[in-house]
Amino acid sequence: MSESIARNPSAESKAELRKRLLQARLDTQRQGLADISLAAHLNEALASFAPHTVGFYWPLAGEFDARAIMGAWLEGDVRRQAALPVVAMKGQALQFHAWTPATPMRVGAHRIPEPEQARVVLPDLLLVPCVGFDDDGYRLGYGGGYYDRTLAAWPGVARPVTVGIGYEACRAPLPRELHDIPLDALVTDAGLFKQPRALQVP
Repeated sequence: MSESIARNPSAESKAELRKRLLQARLDTQRQGLADISLAAHLNEALASFAPHTVGFYWPLAGEFDARAIMGAWLEGDVRRQAALPVVAMKGQALQFHAWTPATPMRVGAHRIPEPEQARVVLPDLLLVPCVGFDDDGYRLGYGGGYYDRTLAAWPGVARPVTVGIGYEACRAPLPRELHDIPLDALVTDAGLFKQPRALQVP
């Protein structure tokens, strides 16, 4: 990354930044070195936050695959639940449908697999895939705005703890917009990084 872009993220358009970080993410995953340490730090996050219900994601190209970890986490306590996001209506907030490793899947919106049975659950912790992220917990996604809309419309007073998942190669200064909501923590191949709000969570 050039020094001018590092100091001034506006020097690079969001589309260019997303393209560059997507490639960096894919390159990191292909090297096959980062996933082991990222998995360890994700387990650390699950132990630290001790959630009851975790919403995570079906991995796309270059994204860390958390399915094995979530399957093992479910086996640790029969009261635990995991869920995958479902686009019930494009442009609206996500729903989260219960998942286990044995759950039958179907192809959903954007051709992303989703649970075949629509048992809606409400996660108290969300694992959020990141195209990029910065030191303050702001995230660059794919541009659809689904997670921002979902958190803004979250039912009840307490919204879930949000934990971004990404590789250190994708840490970069990011442009911000008024509707952007920072993550509570980041899990990368370098560690678990909690933001101030999340430090109050056991």
